[in-house]
Amino acid sequence: MGIKTALPAAELGLYSLVLSGALAYAGRGLLEASQDGAHRKAFRESVRPGWEYIGRKMDVADFEWVMWFTSFRNVIVFALSGHVLFAKLCTMIAPQLRSWMYAVYGALAVAGTMGPWYLLLLLGHCVGLYVASLLGQPWLCLSLGLASLASFKMDPLISWQSGFVTGTFDLQEVLFHGGSGFTVLRCTSFALENCAHPDRHYSLADLLKYNFYLPFFFFGPIMTFDSFHAQVSQVEPVRPEGELWRIRAQAGLSVVAIMAVDIFFHFFYILTIPSDLKFANRLPDSALAGLAYSNLVYDWVKAAVLFSVVNTVARLDHLDPPQPPKCITALYVFGETHFDRGINDWLCKYVYDHIGGEHSQVIPELAASVATFAITTLWLGPCDIVYLWSFLNCFGLNFELWVQKLAEWGPIARTEASLSEQMSRRVRALFGAMNFWAIIMYNLVSLNSLEFTELVARRLLLTGFPQTTLAVMFVTYCGVQLVKERERTLALEEEQTQDKEKPE
Repeated sequence: MGIKTALPAAELGLYSLVLSGALAYAGRGLLEASQDGAHRKAFRESVRPGWEYIGRKMDVADFEWVMWFTSFRNVIVFALSGHVLFAKLCTMIAPQLRSWMYAVYGALAVAGTMGPWYLLLLLGHCVGLYVASLLGQPWLCLSLGLASLASFKMDPLISWQSGFVTGTFDLQEVLFHGGSGFTVLRCTSFALENCAHPDRHYSLADLLKYNFYLPFFFFGPIMTFDSFHAQVSQVEPVRPEGELWRIRAQAGLSVVAIMAVDIFFHFFYILTIPSDLKFANRLPDSALAGLAYSNLVYDWVKAAVLFSVVNTVARLDHLDPPQPPKCITALYVFGETHFDRGINDWLCKYVYDHIGGEHSQVIPELAASVATFAITTLWLGPCDIVYLWSFLNCFGLNFELWVQKLAEWGPIARTEASLSEQMSRRVRALFGAMNFWAIIMYNLVSLNSLEFTELVARRLLLTGFPQTTLAVMFVTYCGVQLVKERERTLALEEEQTQDKEKPE
C-alpha cells in the first residue's frame, strides 16, 4: 500500500536537505579525524605517501585494490587487451570459432599465470562434474559440486591443492581462491543444466569453453551455463543500436570511479580508522555512523568497479553479463542485499527459488534461506565470523517475511487500510530505516571486524540513546523516502513505456 503514492514536493525537498546536510556533517567529522590520525603510530602500516601533487598520505589498507591498480594494473590491462584483440580478429575471420578462441586464450592465460599443474587440477574438477552430469541426477551433481568447493575451502585438501600453483606472487592466494571457486560454480551450473536438458547434448568442450572464458575466470561475475552458451553460440551476433556508445561510456565511468576512489583515500582513511578502536571511539557519533556506512559503500564501489571493467570486455564479446550489485544506499530490504549479482543469481536459480518457491510461506522460506546461506558460508570459507554473518543475514531475510505476514494479519491490516496511502508510505519507510541499519550492522561484521561493529552498535544504540539514535534514524528515514520516490518514478516510466509498446 502506498508504493505508487507520491509525497508532496516540499516534503521530499526537506528530506533531501536533511540528508545532504547530515552527510556533509558526518563527512567533515571523518575528514578531520583522518587529518588528526594521519601521523599516528597505529596508522603507519596502512597510511602511506600517496600522490605527491596532492601532498597527502593515502589509505592503503585494502591490499587487493592497491594490487589491482598499481603493481598488477599492467598485467590485467595486457591480458584483457589481448583477449579483446584476438576476439575481434576471430570474429572477423572465423566467427564460428570465437568460443574456441575464448577457451584457448583463457586456458593459456591461466597456465601462464598460475602454472600448468594448476590448469590440470581444474581440468580434473571439470571432468569429474561432467561425468556426474551424464548420470542425469541433479542431487548428485550439486553434492559433488559442493564437495569440490569444500576441497578448496577447508584443510587438508586446500593446502594440498594450493601446491599445484607455480611460483609465488602477491595476488597468488586471491587468484587461487577466485579461479578455483568460480570454476566449481560454473561446472556445477553446467552439470545441473545438462541434467535439466538432456536433449541438448552438451559436451565437455562446451564446459571448457564456458569455464575458461578469461574475463570471468578469476573474479566473476558468474553467468549460468544456459545463458552463456546461448549467447556465445551465436555465429553472427548483432549489437543493439547505440551499444558501442554505451560500452565506451561504461569504460569511461570505470576510469572515473577508480580515480575518484584514489582521491577519496587521500582524504578519508575509512579503512584504517576502524582498526584503531581507541581512536575510533573518540569520533563524534555522526562521524562514527558515517564511517560504518562508508565502509559498506566502499565495498559496493569496489565490486561495482571490478564488475564494470570485466563487463565492458564481455559486452565487447556480444555477451550480456550480470550487472553490478545494487548500491547499498538504495537497499532497505534483505531480499535485495547482495554484493555479487552473479552469485546471487546462481544461488537463486539452483537453491533458493528451487526450495522456497514463491517465498510466501514461512517454513519453505526458512528452509530455502538456511540452505542458501549454508552454501554461501562454504563459498566464503567456513570460520566464526562467516558463521555469524550468515546467521544474521539469514535471520534478517526471514524476519522480513515474518513482519510481512504480521502486517497481513487482520487487525494490523485493517489499521493500515484506515491510513491514507501517503501515511502508509511514511510508516513503511520507518521500518525501512530500521532495516537499513540492520543490513549495515549485519554486513559490517564480515567487511570490517566484530569489535568495530560492537563499538558502532554501543555508541548508536546505548550511549547515544535517545538523541543519536533518533537523529540517525530520522536521517535514514529521509534517505529511504528518497529511494522510494526514485523507485516510484522508475516504475511509472516503465509502465508508460509498456503502454506505448502495446498495439492499438
